Amino acid sequence: MIDYQELKQLEDDLWEAADQLRANSKLTATEYSMPVLGLIFLRHATTRFYALLVEVEAAIPARATGDVRESLIKLGFSGKAAIYLPEQSRYDYLAGLPQSATLGVNIRDAMVAIEDEVTDQHGNKLLAGALPKDYVGFEPDLLAELIKIFNSPVLAKAKGDVFGRIYEYFLNQFAMSGAQEGGEFFIMSSTKFWS
Repeated sequence: MIDYQELKQLEDDLWEAADQLRANSKLTATEYSMPVLGLIFLRHATTRFYALLVEVEAAIPARATGDVRESLIKLGFSGKAAIYLPEQSRYDYLAGLPQSATLGVNIRDAMVAIEDEVTDQHGNKLLAGALPKDYVGFEPDLLAELIKIFNSPVLAKAKGDVFGRIYEYFLNQFAMSGAQEGGEFFIMSSTKFWS
């Protein structure tokens, strides 16, 4: 478990690294904020996915392989406190991609796949339009560095309250940066993602 001082240091380190990247780009705080917050959400969703995957896989027969196994894993996530993530939407998958001009497309497609995946019992998409998808216009080097920043081992093992704190910290920092740039900053509610 991360103590308060470690968490504060982690928040500061993550912000400093992410803000330094923004300072070296042509992006305003407002243009940069939602994609960065989206990556924090994706890191959190992946961490929760893997935390429950062990339990879900334990209930699947060893003889189930390939697409059948993946379908059973997906089914096993129903009613759990985590989102089933298709492989292309998992943070480690994105972090393992080669740095290229298509990284923005891959991240956008990961967000679309998550929105398509999260449905209620009637097939209604619960996250439709909720996740940021403005990654295609980012420079590939910037995206690759952002992916690295949030791919730390500490975040891979963090729990929901840690991500909630980091998310809120970034929201506040972006709001202050946006105000300093003379722009407006709109805050997205974070309560639905961290419980």
